[in-house]
Amino acid sequence: MLLVIGAAIMVIALGSWQLVAARAGNHDSGQNGHSLAGARKPAVGPSGAHASGGASPTPAAATVSIDWVGDMTFGAPGAWPPDGTGSLLTQVTGDLQSDLTMGNLESALGDLPLTKCTPGESECYAFEAPDSTAQMLKQDGFSAVNVANNHTLDAGTAGEANTNAVLQQAGLAYAGRPGQITYLTRDGITIALLGFAPWPYDADALDIPAAEALVHQAAEHAQVVIVMEHLGAEGDDAQHVTDSEEYYLGEDRGNSVAFTHGVIDAGADLVVGSGPHVLRGFQWYHGHLIAYSLGNFCGYNTLGLDSITSVSAILHVTLGAHGQFVSGSITPLRLVEPGIPEPDPTNAAIGTINTLSQEDFGGNGAVQISATGTIESPSAG
Repeated sequence: MLLVIGAAIMVIALGSWQLVAARAGNHDSGQNGHSLAGARKPAVGPSGAHASGGASPTPAAATVSIDWVGDMTFGAPGAWPPDGTGSLLTQVTGDLQSDLTMGNLESALGDLPLTKCTPGESECYAFEAPDSTAQMLKQDGFSAVNVANNHTLDAGTAGEANTNAVLQQAGLAYAGRPGQITYLTRDGITIALLGFAPWPYDADALDIPAAEALVHQAAEHAQVVIVMEHLGAEGDDAQHVTDSEEYYLGEDRGNSVAFTHGVIDAGADLVVGSGPHVLRGFQWYHGHLIAYSLGNFCGYNTLGLDSITSVSAILHVTLGAHGQFVSGSITPLRLVEPGIPEPDPTNAAIGTINTLSQEDFGGNGAVQISATGTIESPSAG
């Protein structure tokens, strides 16, 4: 662990990953610190792949495989799985074997008092899972989690600090705190992870210029930049992506199109999403894949299980050494009582994503997924 207090830059080395908190460019991201390097807009080649910034050369044939799942909750104090959170994923761990498996951790970790909701408050939900969850997720194949979401402070700032600590102890990388960039290396490829959500206690997705500046900074130091976003309204009527601000319970949940297009223009190579608790369409933008929401992945006695919210998927993507799309697919899932994922023999997720992609994006980059789950490559140009 290295703490450079004078420069207000924190680097925590844990095995093969580093967490870096700093201010991006001239935009105040809510973190005291200095940029590691002046942000710049990376060059974009004909295929839409961003040229490598300051990262060391890597053979062009090198690739990195990535899995992404949606929202994960594992209960609340006094109502945790008796056999541990790892027991909830046994039906799908065989599909979580990529170089970099990630998901949205929609929960504090620990056994601290929940402080988010007041007694009798309606439409307020707070989640907390035991410390052991971090190690179990690691054992189940996860390498990293997004922690930028509306459950960051379910157990207050003490819960946030404990979540950070147990993730670090388990060697499970995370991203999403204000100003945070997390760097990992896979097969010689340097990868930057960033997480964003529309709340000031996270890396703020509502401040798009600051998000773009942070992505610029990441692209200076990594060959592949992945953005995890937690945006949009929630529920059965929130399946569609609109190029406008979305609201839920009176909260501004951001403009998903403006945000995702902005961070790709700034240097992101892949954008993966969560938050609406339903599947959303996929889009190509300048040759880069945007998966706006993968829905619910695990919701032990917490998340909805109706005909829409129970339909889910695992996204599999392979990127080249400079962020270019190589291949992709999805594994359709369905959540069953008490909110655990299992393979879906009906493959409902394929039809759902295809329909939503066409309805929301049409000729403007709609992604097409084959009957076997393969993501068809974007057209040239």
